[in-house]
Amino acid sequence: MIRRTSSHSLRLTGAALVLMACSAAAGAAPDGAMIFSDLCAACHSETRLGGTGPALIPESLGRLKGEKLQAVIAKGRPMTQMPGFAQTLSASEIAAVADYVSAPLAKAPVWGVAEIEATRSLRDDYTPATAPVFMADPMNVTLAVETGDSHISVLDGDTFAVLDRFETPFAVHGGPKFSPDGRYVFVMSRDGWVQKYDIWSLHEVGRVRAGLNSRNIAMSHDGKWLAVANYLPRTLTILSTDDLSVAKVIEVAGRDGTPSRVAAVYQAPERQSFVLALKDVPEIWEVATNPVAGPFYDGFVHSHEADMKEALGTEEGLFARRRIDVSAPLDDFFFDPDYRNLIGANREGETGVVVNLDVGREIATLPLPGMPHLGSGISWMRDGRRVMAVPHLNEGRISIIDMTDWSLVKLVETSGPGFFLRSHDGTPYLWADVFTGPHKGEMHLIDKKTLEVIKVITPEPGKTVAHTEFTKDGSRALVSIWEDDGAVIVFDTKTQTELMRLPMRKPSGKYNVWNKITFEDGTSH
Repeated sequence: MIRRTSSHSLRLTGAALVLMACSAAAGAAPDGAMIFSDLCAACHSETRLGGTGPALIPESLGRLKGEKLQAVIAKGRPMTQMPGFAQTLSASEIAAVADYVSAPLAKAPVWGVAEIEATRSLRDDYTPATAPVFMADPMNVTLAVETGDSHISVLDGDTFAVLDRFETPFAVHGGPKFSPDGRYVFVMSRDGWVQKYDIWSLHEVGRVRAGLNSRNIAMSHDGKWLAVANYLPRTLTILSTDDLSVAKVIEVAGRDGTPSRVAAVYQAPERQSFVLALKDVPEIWEVATNPVAGPFYDGFVHSHEADMKEALGTEEGLFARRRIDVSAPLDDFFFDPDYRNLIGANREGETGVVVNLDVGREIATLPLPGMPHLGSGISWMRDGRRVMAVPHLNEGRISIIDMTDWSLVKLVETSGPGFFLRSHDGTPYLWADVFTGPHKGEMHLIDKKTLEVIKVITPEPGKTVAHTEFTKDGSRALVSIWEDDGAVIVFDTKTQTELMRLPMRKPSGKYNVWNKITFEDGTSH
């Protein structure tokens, strides 16, 4: 949040002291902007868009506001460069700074190709290894994101030894993405920083700031391009995975010109494209990662005859855009395995829709009350038919949907709202957490054939226990105690017994290389 990097920035300037003294004498309210400029701008920039410290704007602060934000300013952030200011600033001054950074920017910032390229840096101490520098199976490596102090632990998936622990940008979000060969991983933060890390070398390659407030990233089918979904500015940034240089920045707006935030971007490998969820307009975008894609037409087509080019808004080739109209904005997606059908929902709605991407239109609706979390859904084969399971953020239920006729198979009752579902071919059970409410910390094991809850385990009563990931063979399940003094618990998936705990700083997601690059049914994509 607010950091000090020199003795000069550890004290108020003489002018600032005089101004503050005058303000106090006059009974005026503290000037949050002035205090920010003197104490905070060195790390967070005068623009509040971030520097060595994260951006301090409402889009990046998210739920950190009011008393919670004031507490961070007063106490600092442990294990970071962010100090506490309780001994320097009064309660009213801290509140003034919190109000200032919580206010929207007066003018929308520009963040285009030039601004992005200016932030790009590659590590001069990095030399790519010719083979993994460790003895562990590189396909069974698991990354554990520790949000408590902005680090990722690289785990041997067999012994669970920590091979490396590297620092990430602040507030990693959206899940790391691996190159198709599993060698490199890309990590994104809320304020748009993208980091490239070489797993074989156990070393950071470089980083670039692709947006100012970003949602997630997606890898192209061939591993050449990384797409970054941005809320601010309202763009899709496409980077070269080779050197993190900018390939293209696409401004996002509906057919009528209405700008839209990009709620998420997804890889559709079978389609050789990225698929975008747009927050503010009733459209889905598909952006080609195939250099011979298209042509796609936005407007009227005069002739479809061979070799005729008489059409409005034609796009073709690499990064060509295709628009698909939908009945309402959809900001959360799930796909069937061949990526022909997209299941979408709006977090405010009570239903979901199925969009066939081949024909480009909605083909079915689904009853999905209780704020479905499609991005955490999973699918598997049951009695010869593929089904999907979706948790609900507002109620203790999991919807099981038949993906052949899109009928509701069952509502599985749980003890509270969940956030993540995970499974694996190596286990007969679906692991579902309870993320909020009086029963948070309970993990429900659901039989994938009978759809019955066969066991509820509570590894750490009263604490948030969430997000399951499996080893390459599915014999072990890794579950987070999502607390600052937390841990990753390793379970035997056959007996559901705890084998060990790995102490960590607020571990959130875990990501196994093999499960991710092979698109294992039981994990999110």
